[in-house]
Amino acid sequence: MGLSLFDLTGKVALVTGSTHGLGMAMAEGLGKAGATLVINGNSSQKKIDDAVAYYESLGISAKGYKFNVADEAAVKDAIKKIQAEIAPIDILVNNAGIIKRTALEEMDVADFKEVIDVDLISPFIVSKHVVKGMIARKQGKIINICSMMSELGRNTVGAYSAAKGGLKMLTRNMATEWAKHNIQINGIGPGYFATAQTAPIRIEGHPFNDFIVNRTPAAKWGDPNDLAGAAIFLASEASNFVNGHILYVDGGILATIGKPSNEN
Repeated sequence: MGLSLFDLTGKVALVTGSTHGLGMAMAEGLGKAGATLVINGNSSQKKIDDAVAYYESLGISAKGYKFNVADEAAVKDAIKKIQAEIAPIDILVNNAGIIKRTALEEMDVADFKEVIDVDLISPFIVSKHVVKGMIARKQGKIINICSMMSELGRNTVGAYSAAKGGLKMLTRNMATEWAKHNIQINGIGPGYFATAQTAPIRIEGHPFNDFIVNRTPAAKWGDPNDLAGAAIFLASEASNFVNGHILYVDGGILATIGKPSNEN
């Protein structure tokens, strides 16, 4: 069997929030493994078009669709359109998400609800409308992008942590209900990665950079490409008996209590 277990040729993969960052890295990995990519974003059509052009420059087949993953009517219409214009969706990666950094006692209820809507309710909405086709075909892969905040708390990210903790349990419940249809539903929990967004705080001597490097047994920030293997594994036949699992790609952070700052 060998590497053929990881071959995604002929599969269609919808990756939400895949115009930049970690979503783009995972989508690229799936595309290089042979999948046809369906790219989603909601900020601008240009950003989607630029992402599609990038994937195509790598020889990856990709199409872009602009829709709000938290709007059920928009999701339902988009899924129908994707299936009519491309093919049924074999792989769904629920990656789209937002974060609002505010102390809980200062946070507006509307902001808290928005984070829950995008980070927890939208994976339910998109999965609900994709899984029906998977159930009919008796196969499919759903990957929910969780977080270390699915397990840990941190100052100012209470809404995000609540959503990602909920997503961990939603993943397990999806597996509980849908595994009998030969559908595998799992999660990926990224650690701290070197992206354009984290560049300002990844300077040596910056307190948060030093904290992350010291806190991570691997003693470094992750490379976004490190997520590709996890995505390919959970999207491929190699994970056919893996269900309800959260795969943390974090350099070992969750394995340790950490160490004093003066310890090598």
